Amino acid sequence: MAASSTARSSVETTAFPTLRTPSGDLPADAPGWNPQRPSAMPHHRYQPAHTRVALPVTDRTWPSRRLRQAPLWVPVDLRDGNQALAEPMDTERKRRMFDLMVTMGFKEIEVGYPSASQTDFDFVRHLARSGAVPEDVTISVFTAARPDLIDRTVASVEGLDHVVVHLYTATAPTWRNVVLGRSRAEVHELIRDAAAHLMRRAEEHPEADIRFEFSPEVFNLTEPDFVLEVCNGLTELWDASPDRPVIHNLPATVEIATPNVYADQIEYMDRHLARRESVILSVHPHNDRGTGVACAELAVLTGAQRVEGCLFGNGERTGNVDLVTLALNLYTQGVNPMIDFSDIDTVREVVEHCNRLPVHPRHPYVGDLVHTAFSGTHQDAIAKGMAQHAKTSAELGIPAGQAPWTVPYLPIDPADIGRTYEEVIRINSQSGKGGIAHLLHTHHGMDLPQGMRPDFSRTVQQVTDATGRELTPKELWELFRGTYTAPAQDGPVTLESWSTEETGPGEHRFTCALRADGQVRSCLGTGNGPLSALTDALRTAGISVDILGYSEHSTTTGPGSPAVAYAECRVDGTTHWGAGWDTSVLTASVHAVMAAVNRAGRA
Repeated sequence: MAASSTARSSVETTAFPTLRTPSGDLPADAPGWNPQRPSAMPHHRYQPAHTRVALPVTDRTWPSRRLRQAPLWVPVDLRDGNQALAEPMDTERKRRMFDLMVTMGFKEIEVGYPSASQTDFDFVRHLARSGAVPEDVTISVFTAARPDLIDRTVASVEGLDHVVVHLYTATAPTWRNVVLGRSRAEVHELIRDAAAHLMRRAEEHPEADIRFEFSPEVFNLTEPDFVLEVCNGLTELWDASPDRPVIHNLPATVEIATPNVYADQIEYMDRHLARRESVILSVHPHNDRGTGVACAELAVLTGAQRVEGCLFGNGERTGNVDLVTLALNLYTQGVNPMIDFSDIDTVREVVEHCNRLPVHPRHPYVGDLVHTAFSGTHQDAIAKGMAQHAKTSAELGIPAGQAPWTVPYLPIDPADIGRTYEEVIRINSQSGKGGIAHLLHTHHGMDLPQGMRPDFSRTVQQVTDATGRELTPKELWELFRGTYTAPAQDGPVTLESWSTEETGPGEHRFTCALRADGQVRSCLGTGNGPLSALTDALRTAGISVDILGYSEHSTTTGPGSPAVAYAECRVDGTTHWGAGWDTSVLTASVHAVMAAVNRAGRA
């Protein structure tokens, strides 16, 4: 029967007074299956990238390329990331993060903006004096294109053997007009003069290996011909060569377009930069549109050789590109990331301590929940995949940690980055029988029969629905024990004592003292096995039991290993499962039948 039209929902509607449901006319070209209507939000205020910057027309080749090796990763957490913190790092925190980066294998690290703060200047001096910088690690420092700031920057790196001085100036039209108040020619002259001053200052330190980097800030909104003009001029001015290359870093300072647009811009520069073999093409994507990782990956496809970013994407606004995600994305494709992430939790702990910012639980690869499945279908696939992985590694005769990884829903083996399998499957109201069975097997060595799994799953769901929370593996075991094994000795029908013996080939006798209805009586049964003899003894007490299914197994290896038995029984016309747990298989099986009997009595 249809519900009455006057019936009221038990869920009250919520008013959102500042929101307006889209109600404009349907677009003329909208298909019938798409009823979305125009929002009243003023989208006309914003211009697409194609009207904001002259985009190069290319016969693009990057879509058909593959990522085959890692670029040079350059973490900028200690400068760009540090500038974005409400509480910037002091020397102690900077040093802890620097040491982490060195341990992980980073070979070029941007450590500060020495002319911007005394703290940054002091940290660079600390590195120069402390001997903390390995011989094969290059220190990068950042400066605006002003002579006094360049002087301060060069002074900060005295005593360091390998240095990149990173010079920047905004070049995009809006920044030229609004921020700098200079024409295109004036900005170019400013950059050229600053670069010449930097070169002269560096020449005063012939004992040091000082190389140069230039960033046309807001590259992605700057005219391509202007960027080429400036960058090629600096390549010539700094006399770049293959053994002493310059770095041209092309930042998507503010994301304004889809990643393919940035890829086209980078491919254009890759093709047209002068002395290309003497230039390290670098990128520095931000994440304003949430596509910083995609921008960086496509940029590397197009020819970028170096990527600047932060370990977990910290930075101004929505952040810098996430180097951890980028590197582990390569790892999932069988490419060596050239950085060690084998203890990802330690990396996260250090970064969280230094930044005073938490890493989101759903952050790729490192978040608390990224390897966790609550959904029943996901859990079932993962459990089957883990079992198949163990089987495959055994067949290949190699450790599981070396076998090819093909487990559903897990792009990498959590163990490769120092995670355990404890949190891969967790149980809540969305979970299914496969995940529940997997946890019981993993933590308690149990292999639930297929028919028993949906039965226990319903019990679990009743608890999780009622409590609204997840169950730990320990709680799951306690629920199983209370449901299926405890009733054997805590129910209306119990065995005070019992014994069984084989009286002849295929003949068994079961003798017991049975307590039922508060009274104890002696019962005797016979059958072709101990359990059929037990059911015959129960029949003499007026309890009809048919064993429909039975299985048993040990829970561990070696002598004295506990055994578990499962029995599906029809008791007085209703079907119930029971389980028994004991070092004796026979005792476990008797308990399993008695548990099923008592569960029927409680139903």
